[in-house]
Amino acid sequence: MKYSTLLGAMLLLALLVTACAPAATQAPTETMAPTEPPMTESPVATESPAATESPVATEPATEAPTGVPVTGEVTVNISESAEFGPILVDGNGFALYAFMEDTQDSGTSACMDDCAVEWPPLVSEGEPAAGTGVDATLLGTITRDDGTMQVTYNGRPLYLFHEDMTAGDTNGQGVTDEFGQWFLVSPVGEPIQQ
Repeated sequence: MKYSTLLGAMLLLALLVTACAPAATQAPTETMAPTEPPMTESPVATESPAATESPVATEPATEAPTGVPVTGEVTVNISESAEFGPILVDGNGFALYAFMEDTQDSGTSACMDDCAVEWPPLVSEGEPAAGTGVDATLLGTITRDDGTMQVTYNGRPLYLFHEDMTAGDTNGQGVTDEFGQWFLVSPVGEPIQQ
């Protein structure tokens, strides 16, 4: 019994000593190269250390197809699918889809909320760019209800599919789900319905 009381008292004492001990300070590091002559003037601090730290990035990097945060304009490219021939893809090589519930040239998207989680719209913070072989005159944008700019091709809003995990996947081709029907998009801007 005395042993456990003594051990408890020693532990408490050790915690108190640790908590009350002064914090260790780090010596400043020298930043001058050894071949430079010594400075003759003392530098004057003009900003607090917090003001000179590098800023923290507030926007995540572009991801596809989930989340689809965008930090600039997007590029639409053409890729050759072994099964479906030439198809439109985003700048990362992910397949782009047309939603058959969208009305061509309507300027709106019929895919919102849960639909936009499974089928993220291809959005851009600037005018979309046409990659090699893409008809730049067919590229456009619409403004979605949340204020983002969705890329269109031949008047059709473009989407990614959340089940396409790598560039070249075409898992959304011909899918009919609770939202409607989805198809890959050809270089002329028509759904590939095969």
